[in-house]
Amino acid sequence: MPEPEIRELRYFRAVAEELNITRAAERLGIAQPPLSRAMRQLEHRVGVDLFDRSGSRLALTTAGETLFKESGPVLDALDSAVRRTQRAGRTVRGLVVTAKPGVATELLHVLVERLSDELPGLQVVVSGFGEQADMLRDGRADVALVSRPFDDAGLETEMLYAEPRVAALPAGHELAGRDVLLADDLAGIPAPRWNRANVAERNYWSARPDDPVDGPVVQDSSQLLEVVAFGQAVALVPRSMAERNVRPDVVYRPVADVEPYRMLVVWPAGSRSADLARFVEAAVRYSSGPPAHDRSGA
Repeated sequence: MPEPEIRELRYFRAVAEELNITRAAERLGIAQPPLSRAMRQLEHRVGVDLFDRSGSRLALTTAGETLFKESGPVLDALDSAVRRTQRAGRTVRGLVVTAKPGVATELLHVLVERLSDELPGLQVVVSGFGEQADMLRDGRADVALVSRPFDDAGLETEMLYAEPRVAALPAGHELAGRDVLLADDLAGIPAPRWNRANVAERNYWSARPDDPVDGPVVQDSSQLLEVVAFGQAVALVPRSMAERNVRPDVVYRPVADVEPYRMLVVWPAGSRSADLARFVEAAVRYSSGPPAHDRSGA
């Protein structure tokens, strides 16, 4: 049986997402008849119907749903391989490291300073919440500083350090008078929701994941602290973030029974470059604990 062509799979995914040949053709920048022929050709190659054309609206068959699910990782892996190949062929190359602003970039500042002579081509990409693992898998970055939880499929990790998390509360909150809190003390209180957070990440940042109360969506730690200061939520944050963000309208209290904040250095499975090895070794060597620099963020 002839194998499907990559072009056909990309066309198929556009049609499967639009469930409309005309819109898919416009999206792909091709005419509708060639796209229809390509879908018929793909069905001939795989030997099954991928689309149910019997109704007034195009629909995926069970086989079509399976191909849609399975083809995504295949095309992502191909795109990643192309990016890595292109980067490997460039005359000027450098290790690309990514981290989101806050605790991770605090450590990254230290590493860039210490590695300036050993890795002169080191490139830094500041990324957003939850983007680092995807950037490693698709070839946009070689190594990342990431805090748990995250999807580590296809990645290798090295634990750097752990630190307690504390509750950030608005000044004057009834819980601010206690020395130590428990997760149950935060029952019924809204927690900020990180933009793009999945279920595991949402649960981790909620003191009571079995009974969460959603607060405002936040993009970064500065916005998170403002949400807290205005009394819209109570947040769990790394202790080092609390130490660097002392302000009169927010107070911090230990929470005895929540998971700590864990920082890891992460890279694609199978990557073995000398520059990567130097960076990982340095990350372990210089990360005995949260950086003490006086910058804000989490």
